[in-house]
Amino acid sequence: MLNTPWETGSPLYRKLVITALVLTGVGILLAIAGAMLQTDPLVYAAMPMIVAGLGTHLAGLVVRGRDARRRARPPRA
Repeated sequence: MLNTPWETGSPLYRKLVITALVLTGVGILLAIAGAMLQTDPLVYAAMPMIVAGLGTHLAGLVVRGRDARRRARPPRA
């Protein structure tokens, strides 16, 4: 069995990762569409989506680190 972050991650971590992927992906698609259509407001609207996706990704990393510390901590007697 592989010990990947997805397998060992909590449900909250998984939700954050999926949300980050969706937000970042939608932001990138909006930015590409805005660039192709030469619509500046669409490109500018995409930027907060990408930033929100990156912020959610960072939150997932924090949750993953917290979960790893909990697993590494010795059990209380």
